[in-house]
Order: sequence, then structure tokens, then C-alpha cells
Amino acid sequence: MSHQRFDIVVIGSGPGGEGAAMQASKLGKSVAVVERDPPIGGGCTHKGTIPSKALRNAIFQATTVFNNKLFRDAGISTIPDFPDLRRTASSVIEKQVDMRTSFYERNDVEVIRGHASFSDANTLTVTDELGGKRTVSAANFVIASGSRPYRPHDIDFNHGRVFDSDTILGLTHSPKSITIYGAGVIGCEYATMFRNIGCKVNLVNTRDQLLEFLDDEICDALSYHLRDRGVLIRNREDYERVEAVDDGVILHLKSGKQIKTDILFWAAGRTGNSDNMGLEQLGIEVNRRGQIGINEHFQTNVPSIYAVGDVIGPPSLASAAYVQGRYAAHHMILGTCETALIQEIPTGIYTSPEISSLGKTERELTELGVPYEVGHSMFKSLARAQITGQTVGMLKILFHRETLELLGIHCFGSNASEIIHIGQAIMSQPGEHNTLMYFVNSTFNYPTMAEAYRVAALNGLNRLF
Repeated sequence: MSHQRFDIVVIGSGPGGEGAAMQASKLGKSVAVVERDPPIGGGCTHKGTIPSKALRNAIFQATTVFNNKLFRDAGISTIPDFPDLRRTASSVIEKQVDMRTSFYERNDVEVIRGHASFSDANTLTVTDELGGKRTVSAANFVIASGSRPYRPHDIDFNHGRVFDSDTILGLTHSPKSITIYGAGVIGCEYATMFRNIGCKVNLVNTRDQLLEFLDDEICDALSYHLRDRGVLIRNREDYERVEAVDDGVILHLKSGKQIKTDILFWAAGRTGNSDNMGLEQLGIEVNRRGQIGINEHFQTNVPSIYAVGDVIGPPSLASAAYVQGRYAAHHMILGTCETALIQEIPTGIYTSPEISSLGKTERELTELGVPYEVGHSMFKSLARAQITGQTVGMLKILFHRETLELLGIHCFGSNASEIIHIGQAIMSQPGEHNTLMYFVNSTFNYPTMAEAYRVAALNGLNRLF
């Protein structure tokens, strides 16, 4: 059995692993990354963020053409089938893999293929797909092994009509109807995608409202828009059993309801990829969903082993995983790291339209007793939105009514995940430089979506007295 030694070994080549590996290399350490799948990039590149967002963009382009009278008159009368829309993601994935492979090569980070399991706190056994083994030792480790869809044992995911977020990408036809169980980020994103290609959608939510971690007004806007598009939302429901039959899937709910559709998409939670890694023998805490326990510096209860990304649970964002990896590497090497790196991470949700938020919600500010005010800009009133036809949505700014400090930014509409970063740049400024007046006293190009900040700021100031 061959043996190698490095300063730091990272398990997983997704965003968290890449962030940790690149940061450690830049700080002069010898680094290796262990990846069990043949191509690098992790679930983000191959099963999650990249393919699903590429699919969303393909659907958006297809429906934009389909709904344009000019193209309808030219004879374009159908939207491509799901597999054709999905195929457009392949080239994007290839480009991502090539680019990320070059990152490791340029930074002298060795990529070791195989499944990693701890032999002790400083040694891994890596088993490749042919059963070959090698040992790898290091002073520090970063676990960035990601997550997978949660699969209840009483549901047959081998049935041809039952899918999760990994297998849905292999769907071979466009279904006429779909039940999505779980109305979290993934469930809501796919609900809008399937509805946009003409599929009848039942969205079953186990909670009181959609995406309740968001600002209430944004939750309401999403619910209204989905219902307006024809999505049937069923809140406060739990499944009793799933009955897969030859011509569809019947979802039996505890309330007594039964929903039959062509396919079922299970989107209720995820499980951390922490099994079969030898963590138990090291005393590393793992909960029932496979998520690894950490402290505020991403250290497990074995100080030399850190964990980042989806394997530690929420917020389960690619952007968050990357900065967590950078933070962990910086902390383990230098003993400290600037905490601003991992604070106030914006949320990006790729429904149609998009949702993005940063900072406090109205609910949180009210509970904290903070005197705040609200500034709104409705997209339907912006010239750029009228020109592009993307008039659904709004920008909402929450600010301290006395100091004018920005406290929260919430956006619902086209390009929300881009628009949010203008506010982020101001909100991250220290002291009095974080102020609503920046948007009032700055000139924005016209017509742009960015001028929503000026409109919202003036709207908020008008509420003061």
C-alpha cells in the first residue's frame, strides 16, 4: 500500500473543497484533494447547481421564444422536450470541469481519486473504484464531502416514476403532471421550471408557508406568483405513503388527501455525505441527517479536522461553502481569520422570477425591537423592466429610521441574485458609510434595474417624519 504525506488534505472537490484547497495552497502549504467521483466539481457541478441552473436558463429561453408572437407566427408552436432542454447543460458542465481542473494543476494541488476513510486523526485510507488502497496522512483535514437527497426507506426510488433532485435530471420525457413533495429551495425552483414547460404542478409543503426563512412579503409574493401561474400549493401537509403504479404515482397524505400525477419528485431534505468515513471511531459528532457538528471556526470536536459546505447543513449554498472552505483553511494555518468572510451571506434562489436576500427580515427586526422603515421599488414601474418585459417583482430595503443604516435587502424578480450585490457593497461598509443616502446621492445609468435602489431609497425616506 502506497503512502503520501501532505500538510493539508481536503475531502471533496465541490465549492467547499475547492475553496479550502486553493486558500491552503496560496498560503504555501502542500495540499491534496480526495475525490471519489471520476470528474471533479462535486454535486454542485454535476448534479445540483450547474445542471439545474443551466436547465432553468434553457427553459427560460425556450418559453421566451414560445411566448413571443413574432416566433409563434413563424411556426414555432412547441417547447422542446425535457431531455432536449436538459442536454444544453452538458457543455456547461464540461467547461466547468476543465476550468476547475486547471485550478488544481496551476496551484500544485494533487487530486487523488477514491473514497476517503479515516484510519486515525492524521491518516486516511483512500480506496479507488477498482479496490486499490493507499494511505494519505496530514496535519489537518477539511471534510467537504457535500450532501445527497434524503430518501425515506418506505419509498421506492427505483421505480421509474419516482425521482429526487439527482435523478430528475435523467428524466426521459416531459410529464403532463408532477407532484413535488417538499417546498424548500429545490422544490420551489423545480416547481417553476416544470410549470414553465406546461406541466401541471402540485407543490406539497410541510410548513405553514413557502420558504418561511425569507421576509414575509417575499414569501407572499412567491406564493401569489406561483398560484397565478397555475401551481397548486398545499401547505401544512405530510405524506403517509407513496403508491407507485403503472400509469402514475399516488401520494397519500395524512390529511386523507390523495394526489395522482405522472411522476413524483421527492424534494424533502438532504443527507450529509459523512457515512463510511470512519468519523465515529474518532468521536466526531454526526446527527441523524449525516451532518457534522462544528464550532464557529468550522472545527469538529477533533481540532485538526474541519468540515464545511453541505455536510454541515444550512445554509447549503455553493457560495457559502466556498467561503467556508477559505475560512477553514485560513484558520487552521494562521489560527485566525476575518469573520466578515462568513457573515451576511446572500441567499440566491433560482425560481422564476429569482429571489435574493441579505440581512434581517421585517419579522426579525420587529422581534428585536429595532426601529426600522421600509423602502420599496416595484419593477413594473422601472423603464428597463418594461423594455425587457420582466415586470414581475420588487426591491425592498429595510433601514434604521434614525441612522439610515441598511439592515436588510430583499429582492424578488428577474436578476435578483445580481441586483442584491449592489446593496451588499453598501451594507458591508463600516459605520456611517453604511447608509441609505448612498442610493439617493448616486447617479444610476438609465434605464437599468440598478436604479431600483434609488427609487426604493426615496420611497423609504418619504415614510419618515
